[in-house]
Amino acid sequence: MSDTPHSRSRSRSRSRSHGPSQGHDHVDEFDRGLSYDLPVLARRRMIRLLAGASMVPLVAACSSDEAGGTSSASSSSPSGSSASAADADCETIPAETAGPYPGDGSNGPDVLRESGVVRRDITRSIGSANGVAEGVPLTVTLTVVATDSGCETPKKGAAVYLWHCDREGRYSLYSDGVTDENYLRGVQETDAKGQVTFTSVFPGCYTGRWPHIHFEVYDSLDDATAAQDIVVTSQLAFPKDVCDTVYATDGYRQSVTHLSELSLETDGIFSDGYDQQLATMTGSVEKGYTAALTVPV
Repeated sequence: MSDTPHSRSRSRSRSRSHGPSQGHDHVDEFDRGLSYDLPVLARRRMIRLLAGASMVPLVAACSSDEAGGTSSASSSSPSGSSASAADADCETIPAETAGPYPGDGSNGPDVLRESGVVRRDITRSIGSANGVAEGVPLTVTLTVVATDSGCETPKKGAAVYLWHCDREGRYSLYSDGVTDENYLRGVQETDAKGQVTFTSVFPGCYTGRWPHIHFEVYDSLDDATAAQDIVVTSQLAFPKDVCDTVYATDGYRQSVTHLSELSLETDGIFSDGYDQQLATMTGSVEKGYTAALTVPV
């Protein structure tokens, strides 16, 4: 399988104009090279620069207060200070490309309208398909929280659509050999803790991309199954030490080679920062792994 890296892009608008993928190489039709992505990267850097610039008047004001013997606390409430500190650590998860194989109807197949897509166990295909994805067991738990509450309030009743490649690096519905399968794709509604949990297998590493999982967050289960009004599209990354351990097991031989050619710092998606997207991992090959990630929206 000859693949190329996906490059970073912001959440796309919902469009049905994309036709089915021609062929099954991992070439992202939504990603159009560096010249296309530079405005996105520039915008992100500009936001950071503006955020830094906005601190200049604040620093100057604090210096003036100290010189004049006036406490800055007297002009602002303690609760406001606490809220500002919380907000500084609460940022919406970076928006990423859905890639060429979303299966949400924006590029060919739409698994979200299939009966049975709302499920915890995504290792098996649904409908008329009967394939089963093999690999090291993996449980994925995403916790969706609201940024407008300083990431303190869970988003109950939201929905998450999650998908990823199989042990061989193939995407169901698209890749050669699994076009008739729809495994490793599923939707769930968040509970009172803002959480969804999927039972899956550890994905392989294919040429040009660091091991990852795609997901879309929706305001409701109805929105998700209708494939409309995505709140954010993003990706989860796996730590290298866990990848090395998993890929040393049977069935992941090709992933060893592909991973050796990559790093999180050079990946087309995670190279500009992955702190918010790197999963916290527990478990073992024998007992299976659990990947956990908080998703502020």
